[in-house]
This record gives sequence, C-alpha cells and structure tokens, in this order.
Amino acid sequence: MTEHYDVVIVGTSFAASFFLLRYLEHAPSSARVLVLERGNNDTKAWQLANRSNSSMESTEAFESDNPRKFWRITFGFGGNSKCWMGGATRMMPGDFELKSRYGVGTDWPISYDDLEHHYGIVEQVMLVSGPPDSPMPRSTPFPLPPHRLSDPEVLLKKRFPDGWYQMATARASVPNSRRGTCCSTGLCGLCPVDAKFTIQNGLAYLYEDPRVVLRLAAEVQSIGTFAGVARTVDYLQAGEVKTVAGDLIVLGANGAFNPHILLRSGFDHPLIGRRLHEQMSVSVTLDLRGVKCYNGSSALSGLGYLFYEGEHRRDHAACMVETWNSPFANHPDDTLRLEPGRWNERLLLGFLFDDIPSDENTVTVSPNNPRLARMHFTEHSDYAKRGAQQIPRMLDKLSEVLPIERVVTSSWASAAHIQGTVVMGNDPATSVVDRHLIHHQCRNLLVLGSSAYPTASPAYPTLTISALSLWAADHVLGRDVA
Repeated sequence: MTEHYDVVIVGTSFAASFFLLRYLEHAPSSARVLVLERGNNDTKAWQLANRSNSSMESTEAFESDNPRKFWRITFGFGGNSKCWMGGATRMMPGDFELKSRYGVGTDWPISYDDLEHHYGIVEQVMLVSGPPDSPMPRSTPFPLPPHRLSDPEVLLKKRFPDGWYQMATARASVPNSRRGTCCSTGLCGLCPVDAKFTIQNGLAYLYEDPRVVLRLAAEVQSIGTFAGVARTVDYLQAGEVKTVAGDLIVLGANGAFNPHILLRSGFDHPLIGRRLHEQMSVSVTLDLRGVKCYNGSSALSGLGYLFYEGEHRRDHAACMVETWNSPFANHPDDTLRLEPGRWNERLLLGFLFDDIPSDENTVTVSPNNPRLARMHFTEHSDYAKRGAQQIPRMLDKLSEVLPIERVVTSSWASAAHIQGTVVMGNDPATSVVDRHLIHHQCRNLLVLGSSAYPTASPAYPTLTISALSLWAADHVLGRDVA
C-alpha cells in the first residue's frame, strides 16, 4: 500500500526548511510531513575533517556544457546553507518593479511591501547582523549589531553616509546561544567556527518534530499527476524506486533540480528550465596609498549602494559593491602586496549587477543520463554588460575618498547563484507558478526557491528565497499577511 502524507517536501535547504518552519507552526498535531533529501547528513565535524560540505560529488547530479561557469550546489541535509557565505541582504523595492519603474525587464508579481514582514522574520531566525540605518524601508531592527567596518569602509561610510552601509549578514557579530563570532578568515564555505547560520545549526530541530519523517539519500525522480492534481512522488533510495502519495507536494530543491524534476514528470510549459540566470559579478583589486585593509570583523563587512537605485536603470544594470576583508577568501593569488610594510594596502572589491534573463540559458534533462540535470549558460545580457562598463566611472567616484594608486586586476567572476528556471508571474502563458509559488495548472504543487525569480537582483538571493517560502506557506495556511 502506498504511504500517504499531508505534505511531501523535496529538499532541506533554505526554501524547504523555511516553508516547513511556518507550516509546523500552524499545522495540527495529527499532520504528517515527509521530507526527501537527495544527499546524506554530513555533520559539521565530518565537513571540517574532510574539508568538504558534502559527501556527494556534484557530477553525480548535474553536468554543465560551459566549463567557465561555476554553479554552487551542495547536497545533503541543509543543502547550500552549508556552503553559502552568509550574505543576508534584502532586495531593493525597485528590483521588484523593473518594468513599471524603468521600462526594462519584467515586474515581479509581488512587491517589496508584500515581503517586508517576512524579511524581518527570516532575519530573526537567522540572527542577522546589520546596521541601524538601511538603504531600504524596514519595520524592525536587526537582531544582532553590525560588524566592524574596515579602514577603507570607514572612509567610504563617512564620505557617502547614504550610500555605504554595514553589511546585513548571517555571520554572527557577537556570540549567542547558537553560534560563535565570525573569525573573519574568509573560509566561509566551511565556516570553521560555525558562526554563520545554517539549517544544521539553526533549524535542524524541525526535522526532529514527531510530525516529520526525514528520508536521506532519497533522489526524487518525478511527480505523478492525475486530472490536474499532483498525487504521488517517485524517488530512488538504495537502488529501489519508491512511491509516496501527498495532498500537497512542495518542490524545494533549487533552480537546477526543480525544473529537472518537472521535466522528468512530463510538465511541458515552454518556460520550464528556461531563463537560467544570476547576477553578473566583476572582481576588482585596488592598491591604496597608506590605507590598511583586511581589518573589519567579518569576511565582508560593508556594501555600497551608491550605484543601485535610480534612473540609470533604464539604460544599464544596477550595482551593489562588496568590500572584502580577507585575503584568503576564494583563494585569489593577488591579494597581498609585496612591498615592505604595505602588504595590506590592497582592497578587494566585488561589483554585482542585476540581469535580465534570456530564454537561451537553460536547465534540461541530460541526453546522456536522465538522472542528471544539464546546465547551459552562454552569457549575461547586454543590459548587465552595460552596467559593468560603468566600473571605471564608479572607481572615479570612490577615488573621491580612497587614495587609489592603481587598479591591479579586473576580472569577471561567477556568483554561482542558480535562478529563474520556473518563473513566477500572474499570467499562466508567461509564467509557470503564480505569485504564491503555486503551479498555475496543478494547484496542490508548490515550487519554491530562486527558480521562481523573474529577474536577477544585485542583492544576494538567500534572504528572499527564505522570505518567499514563508509568504507561500502563509498563503497555503490561509494566513496571508499584508
């Protein structure tokens, strides 16, 4: 006899776990929830001992036809929460309204105001560190105080008080009951001191709830539908295909595997798997005269919003600027100066630009092995590239306060965020899921996460992924919050 559950959830990372958090808060004691996780439960001790976030190799699950493009995917309990850097920025109001404000791209079917309440809840759960001031409207303060800025960031904040801010991050600025303080080494992927929020150190208790059954090493193959209703989920475990039934099916994998599962299940909307995208990222290394770097209290402690919102978005992409505090982050080979006494007079900047997706960038089922998702990414849009062409002008602006001696390097970098492959919208003809992440035709199927993103914001995607899951769960539970 086929097992039956009230809810079947695929995945254990941010999207799935924040949905589960909200659902369990209001579900009856009799509720039955099954969670299927493709990987294993690799403990923190295992990760540190093995210098790896996962015992499962990425090549076991996906392939890419562009060797220059890196995608960040971590398997196992907690998913990408184990490897993320901890950036917990909100999107700006204009990110949701590109078309109506600036005449480019498309609008999201929700607004900043729709998510503002949920943003605040996620920040409390993650114990986000952040400043008392903010570039976007806020109704609640950050739960933890901000990180200490580095010397160049102090100069930037003084010169541009409304354009430079201490970073909102889930890397703890002070010790708390769950986590220690960020060590600022830049080894954030493993986070040796366990200072950043992860599902393992922050929401693992959800999976110990008696209403929840967690099955590891369970690779979801497909969703079975009948008469427009999602009925069953097939998954592979220990070499055997198993089937479970559910009243509500929730895909919370990621932007690669949500569309992969839908395609293998026979869903045929032309946009499933299309518009794969992310921010465009450019790294710039500067030598400064007499200003010491790498002395902030976290790997990244400040963000620049000088070039973000504004009428320039009609012509080219918005930009958020990162200032890095660790010469060890991402292991570049040009982070230290060789002159005596000047080793840390070098500033690492990241310029993140929003992007307008292309139908040519896709996730499909591999023709070589249907168990693999195939990633195809050619390039970013001309809109994003025009934004990157503004970097010399941006550096001129920063040189009003920073004593820049020379630009050492400038190079394109992969932000590695997977977005936009099961796009959300109000019109079923131009979107796969609605504004509450419910499939337009299959109304008991939710597709969570950044796969729903219509466009790429310069902001890091994780806080919005988590807030969207709360938003979707509230709607399913009949608790819509204005």
